[in-house]
Amino acid sequence: MIMEPNPTPDHSLDWFEGSVSFFPLPPFFDDPYNSSDIQEYQLWGQDINSQYQTDAHTSSPSATNIATSIAPPETCGSDNLPLSDLPKKRSATDESSLRPPQNHKHKKIKSKPMINETDKGDARGTTVRKPGGNKKGAAKGVGNNCNNKEGRWAEQLLNPCAAAIIGGNRNRVQHLLYVLHELASPTGDANHRLAAHGLKALTHHLSSSPASTSSESITFASTEPRFFQKTLLKFYEVSPWFSFPSNIANASILQVLGEDNENSRTLHILDIGASHGMQWPTFLEALSRRPGGPPPLVRLTVVTASSTENDTPFSIGPPGDNFTSRLLIFAKSMHINLQIERLDNCPLHTLSAQSVNTSPDEIFVVCAQFRLHQLSHNTTDERSGFLKVLRNMEPKAVILSDNNMDCCCNCCGDFATGFSRRVEYLWRFLDSTSSAFKGRESDERRVMEGEAAKALTNQREMNEGKEKWCERMKEAGFVGEVFGEDAIDGGRALLRKYDSNWEMKVEDENRSVGLWWKGQPVSFCSFWKLDGNDHSSTFTS
Repeated sequence: MIMEPNPTPDHSLDWFEGSVSFFPLPPFFDDPYNSSDIQEYQLWGQDINSQYQTDAHTSSPSATNIATSIAPPETCGSDNLPLSDLPKKRSATDESSLRPPQNHKHKKIKSKPMINETDKGDARGTTVRKPGGNKKGAAKGVGNNCNNKEGRWAEQLLNPCAAAIIGGNRNRVQHLLYVLHELASPTGDANHRLAAHGLKALTHHLSSSPASTSSESITFASTEPRFFQKTLLKFYEVSPWFSFPSNIANASILQVLGEDNENSRTLHILDIGASHGMQWPTFLEALSRRPGGPPPLVRLTVVTASSTENDTPFSIGPPGDNFTSRLLIFAKSMHINLQIERLDNCPLHTLSAQSVNTSPDEIFVVCAQFRLHQLSHNTTDERSGFLKVLRNMEPKAVILSDNNMDCCCNCCGDFATGFSRRVEYLWRFLDSTSSAFKGRESDERRVMEGEAAKALTNQREMNEGKEKWCERMKEAGFVGEVFGEDAIDGGRALLRKYDSNWEMKVEDENRSVGLWWKGQPVSFCSFWKLDGNDHSSTFTS
């Protein structure tokens, strides 16, 4: 039997009824990210951070004022970009940005060819073409993030700037920062937004100003708890970025439950995710409709993010956010015996069978979504070690979802290469979110985009891709499991609610399900069980 992921009416949203009221957000300032002293860039000789600061609630400095403080180099040759040939900056306080949202999509942003140059050394030239281009080709490009760059001018400014930082080309860095400042805007299309977030990340990387540590960006942690939950509800409604992997995971847990011959065992789910409770109402409703009814007891152990995950997008919620009471009330209305245990501020590498309190008499399932990449992947490789710890807990299944960004290089260790891949990740989020909100401005959109932008300053590798994670799972003693028809068909049914540029790809003989945006991979879901021929359980944590 195939169950639609969101039946009508959707009673799973009742868990939130009465708990949301719109509270205007406090004034969020689009200040640069917090930063620490970076001693290796003393060559700049002045605080670039203060020169290129962009405030979302004040008019940006004029080109004349910027030129007074740091004029574009006159001896850079082809590094000089005539401002008349650049896309027009959209000011946050421009009259056009104050119009009603429905008129925003009619705003036309002038774009002309920007850069045609060839540089030497580490500051290689790049070509920035007119935004738009071959829209059909952009929407259905090949699944390789090295291609399909038509119209994405922000990346073609940010990435050369990062390369120039590594190469020590001060003139080129100053000039590209100058150009980015003229184009960056927290409103407008995805390019302008990416330029704004990327500019903050680059100045954060270069800054040696202690004063910048007091500034904050628009993130989950800076919202009021009830508005935070309202924001998540809205995002789940308009984008499958999280709702799709949650839907696949829920169907997979039901699949494991259905394979158990007994109907009297406790279901225990270890939630290492970023849903902040949004994944479970739909799952609980599905349990209530299950033939034979729900298990006698459902245990949900939620591992909330620790301070070490502060720069991991979507992991840290606002102080005071506690979805457990609402979820318990909803479960009671569904006649489900639910117990929730929170392991608050718990570093993942400290988890063990004792801390999770597993029992051999229960159906134990691990659901890990968009969090495991916060573990280090250095020489000690916390990620592989953590998977072996999960293996020792002997779960009936592990559902692993994470970002899936193809890598075009053999070595991603330097700042410029890692920054380029994080920019690629943020582009896909901003571009898809722009379509999700139909180009309209809203506080919910700003919060989601601000949280996603934390990826640019994340020092951990976020986008190792599906192949690397599958390799780790196999080494840890797991074997890939086939997704059932309910998961596959339910995923397809869910995507029909969203923009047609989203697509689902089933690979590895139904052992992997991918979410793609405009022909480019975004995330993957994989389904794992213990390898009966594996003897790695002797690993000690």
